Amino acid sequence: MELQFFDHEDDREPSQVFKLKPRENKTFYYWHIFIRGARAGQLYGWRAGGDYDHDQGLFFDESKLLIDPYAKDVVGFANYSRDDAKVFGKENTALKAVVVDRFAYDWEDDRGPRIPFSHTVIYEMHVAGFTKSESSGLSAGLRGSYRGIIEKIPYLKELGVTTVELMPVQQFDHQDGPPGLSNYWGYSPISFFSPHKEYASDRANSVDEFRDLVKALHANGMEVILDVVFNHTAENDRFGPTLCLRGLDNRTYYILDPATNAYQDFTGCGNTLKAEHPVVAKLILDSLRWWVRDMHVDGFRFDLASVLSRNVYGAPLERPPILFAIESDPVLAGTKLIAEAWDPAGLYQIGWFVNQGDWYAEWNGPFRDDVRKFVRGDEKMVRPLMARILGSADIYRKTRRDPNRSIHYVTCHDGFTLNDLVSYNHKHNEVNGHENRDGNDQTYSWNCGVEGESDDAKVERLRLRQMKNLLTILFMSQGTPMLSMGDELRRSLKGNNNAYCQDNEINWLDWSKESANGGMLEFTRKLIRFTQSLGVFDLDHDLLEAINEREPYIQWHGVRLHEPDTSDWSHSIAFELRDVLKKEHLYVAFNAYWRPLAFQLPAPTEGCSWRRIIDTYRPSPEDICDLDQAPYIKADVYRLQQRSSIVLISGTQF
Repeated sequence: MELQFFDHEDDREPSQVFKLKPRENKTFYYWHIFIRGARAGQLYGWRAGGDYDHDQGLFFDESKLLIDPYAKDVVGFANYSRDDAKVFGKENTALKAVVVDRFAYDWEDDRGPRIPFSHTVIYEMHVAGFTKSESSGLSAGLRGSYRGIIEKIPYLKELGVTTVELMPVQQFDHQDGPPGLSNYWGYSPISFFSPHKEYASDRANSVDEFRDLVKALHANGMEVILDVVFNHTAENDRFGPTLCLRGLDNRTYYILDPATNAYQDFTGCGNTLKAEHPVVAKLILDSLRWWVRDMHVDGFRFDLASVLSRNVYGAPLERPPILFAIESDPVLAGTKLIAEAWDPAGLYQIGWFVNQGDWYAEWNGPFRDDVRKFVRGDEKMVRPLMARILGSADIYRKTRRDPNRSIHYVTCHDGFTLNDLVSYNHKHNEVNGHENRDGNDQTYSWNCGVEGESDDAKVERLRLRQMKNLLTILFMSQGTPMLSMGDELRRSLKGNNNAYCQDNEINWLDWSKESANGGMLEFTRKLIRFTQSLGVFDLDHDLLEAINEREPYIQWHGVRLHEPDTSDWSHSIAFELRDVLKKEHLYVAFNAYWRPLAFQLPAPTEGCSWRRIIDTYRPSPEDICDLDQAPYIKADVYRLQQRSSIVLISGTQF
């Protein structure tokens, strides 16, 4: 082992070399050396000598300068070549780690807001894509940066989101994409501790610029969640680059076939981290602690979290040590921990994380699929929809569980945007360079009669209504809602449902649509504000178990009172939500049928009348009303138009 110091980012030759000796500089697994006088800003890297024999799982290559796995900052991307890093024996000194003084930043008594799941609205965002378009109105130096998000905090506050979930910001390899394209999404990590350099307006100050973003969001009462990738790295398969872990100790860090030493690929990206190994588990835990303790983030969404449940050979574990170590770690206590409860190799563990532990929440994939299918008009969907509205008690069966551990979403970065969900029947991913074979084929979408963009006014009205129906179900359900960036502005990716490699206007949020989106932005703002103001959506218990002394929280109806139609051919459902103690009373009805239906209305709260908050069939701004402007409904029957939704309210506190 050699530790090499460099004076400048583009230096190819080190200024100092420290050769480590096993007797003096190695303790069990760990090589170590103390360099007196080293200071913050020092550039460095490691070289590891040994055998290169991929049949034995060995990838030592002294020509490669390796990033410290614990590096808090990485530089050298201007001269970095992923292709050079793939070639054995070819010198590659571009990427260098940087010493960071963890105590130098002034946090100014920053504290996270610690928002409970029951009062959380998540906004999934790509750091660059949020402001990279010229339409964002920001200066060229701020567009696509951490500081660019700071400039848009007033927009986020007005929208009503409480928690910003950032797509990967751990330093990733932007060159890990198809020929001529980049890795835009960032699911190709190089360093688990370092903020992505390209997202900094001042790249020499990326660590503190990320901290500035966190501090600014906290000052405005918002949380920051990171989408973290601890299932694979940018080194990919045996033909990938040697950047860090592969060159230091390939057999420790990655799951290999015990017979052939080939990489076990449970991630679809060529390699899989060996999370059960104590060295790898410690790396993961230390990274999480760093982001919480020293970068002040409020939680994590674990990409392909099911991979972390696999043992050193790749087999699933009933009680994986790394997951329980994360949950029980005192530094991470109180942070939001959200699992993507599946992996591409066949594990689908929806419900497992929540049912096993006390802190984990999960992306609820069945909620996404069932809501899409119901709104599309599929048969046999009323009964599944009822379960999703209740927070999926059929999936999360743990007694006395918090229904808000179910993260509800209709769209996310992976798949169609909300606009494309109602505009395309099929994916259109040709520009990705994979002959449209990439991306999920099961979209559960409906184009409303025309594939792609349309100037047909009837089609346009239907699409707007369908998007509002999807959002209404999302926010009228018990669970934690998540919005995907730009859905409130009718963001479109032209039918691309896997735009991971598109760093261009296709993927960047078009802010010019803020004033021309058919009322979607205002509808979304008012919908969030309405649900956030009510206690019946702020529960920390299961509606089915939470029976008030006087009457239940929820009662199901159909077009006739107390007669929900759960037959295979039914396309409608209605329900009352009531909290007697808080004097809240709602009536909600969804009609996914292609003809109008007349719904009998229950009696409103004594001494009150029903008031119409939402009717998605009506044009903007009549589709959603503030409470003080909501019209009264005197009739005992409401004619709900085809493919539309209503929300009524009554109660003495209004």
